[in-house]
Order: sequence, then structure tokens, then C-alpha cells
Amino acid sequence: MTIKVQFLGTSGSVPTEKRSLPAVYLEFRGSRVLFDCGEGTQRQMRIAGIPFMKLDRIFISHYHADHCLGLGGLIQTMDLFKRTEKLEIYGPKGVKDVLENIVTAGNFVPEGFDVEINVFKPKGVQQIYADRDYSIRCALLDHTISCLGFSFEEATKRKFLKQKALHLGVPEGPLFHRLQLGEEVKVGKRVIKPNQVLGKAVPGRKVTYIPDTRPCTAAVELARGSNLLIHDSTFSHDFQESAMEGRHSTSKEAAEIAKRAKVKQLYLTHFSQRYTSTSGMETEAAKVFPASKAASDFDIIEI
Repeated sequence: MTIKVQFLGTSGSVPTEKRSLPAVYLEFRGSRVLFDCGEGTQRQMRIAGIPFMKLDRIFISHYHADHCLGLGGLIQTMDLFKRTEKLEIYGPKGVKDVLENIVTAGNFVPEGFDVEINVFKPKGVQQIYADRDYSIRCALLDHTISCLGFSFEEATKRKFLKQKALHLGVPEGPLFHRLQLGEEVKVGKRVIKPNQVLGKAVPGRKVTYIPDTRPCTAAVELARGSNLLIHDSTFSHDFQESAMEGRHSTSKEAAEIAKRAKVKQLYLTHFSQRYTSTSGMETEAAKVFPASKAASDFDIIEI
């Protein structure tokens, strides 16, 4: 089953003619999640044909307006379209107050569905969500305010050893499925345990989103071994001083993080409006980490 990742906004701070504000959509096994929700995100989702009404959960990295101001409009539209399913929102400390201020702007109060708010202030890398198919972890980055990075990790996989199961007397059908889900089954008077018919655990695929930050150990640890790393690249390296002042990263620094974390692919994002072309930043990153690419709005990566 493919993990689909789509960029909905790749600009930083200010939208441009070609780039909207930060938002990354991920879809896997029927689950739909959003990382950050900058102004205009719901419009980007409609253009991309993404069913925003079916979003399960939204992860907000921090409360600078370019990363969260789209929440109000998105939630109001969901209510207008008669959503009834619960929406989960995750973020650093303060998310409840910020969300209430944004969503209720214009004297609006959502009535049709519940919004579950989850607050985190991690020490190191912390798991904040998990189900049978995947988990989400976060870590505190190095920005001007509390800012979280997130990693999406597919659940560990184990190959089902069909011939071994048959040898143990397990008939094909529902019992196979239960064993694959990790359940014990009874065959006659014998109990067959999952470990008897499952192969060695194989780590699942991993996607990491590192928004506004200076290069830091937390980013390396969170991203380690990722199939895809999405990383802040606000400036080219000749503007490193500006990056340091705003607690951002340059394209070269993002590539250095990718190299240290031993990821497979790097996508640069969160570009300053000063850049009408990001080809130079892509080239700069590729000198350090060859599998580097500058993201554009609506780019899709399938893993």
C-alpha cells in the first residue's frame, strides 16, 4: 500500500503567486492527516482534489500565523458542510487557546462535530499517536518559539509464513487473518501463536516533517532512517546569517541533516519569498546530499 505525500504550500511567512503557505498532506490505508495548515490550505486541498472533509487528524508544528491560520476557515467549512466525525488536532502547549481564537473568529462556533485537542511538550523524541497501521512521533526543534517536528512511521511488518501455518494444521481462511493481526488461534486442542507463523520484524516506511528550525540534534534523531525527509530551507547558504537570526535553516544545512540522519530522499520547503527560483538551492543541497529536491506546491511523492 502506497504512502502518498502531497505539498499544499511550500512558501514561508508570505504566500507568493506560485506558492501557498505551509501544509503537507499524507494519506495511507484510508487515513488522512495534515501537517500544518497555513492560510489558504482548504483551497489548495480543493484544487488538488483532496477530500478535506475526510481528514482524520491535523498536526500543527507551532503558532506562527503561516503555519496555523488556515485552521479557522477549514474547520468552519467542515461545519458548514455538515461534518459529524470527530477531528483530532495535535500541537505544542497553547494549542487550545490558539485554536479557540482562530476558529471562533467572526462569532462562529462549530456545532456539528467535536474537535479533540492534544497538547505535547516532548523531551526528546516522543510518540503521540499510534494505531495498527502507523504511529506519529514528535520532537521539539530549535525555533524562536516552541516548534514541533513530526515523523510518520508505518507499523513494523512481519511476513506471514503460509507453508509453516499449513504445516501446523491451520486451515486457510479467517484463522490466517487472525494470526496476521497478532492473535492466537485454536486448531483442535492446540493453540497456535503468531510468533510461530510470522517472520522477522521489518521496519515500516517513514516520513519526517521538519519545519522551522536551526539544525539540531532533535531533527537528526527524529528523521533518522526516513524514506522521505521534508525540511525547512528558508534561505540559501549565502543568507546563513538571516537564517540564524530567524532560527531557520539553509538548503545546505537541511542537506547536512539529511546526510547525518541517513535518509533516502530530501525535499526542501518553506522558501523565503525572495526566491522566484529554487533551482540554486536544490543544487546547493545536492552537493551535500545528492537525493535532494526543491518542493513545489502540489508535488506528489509516493513511497
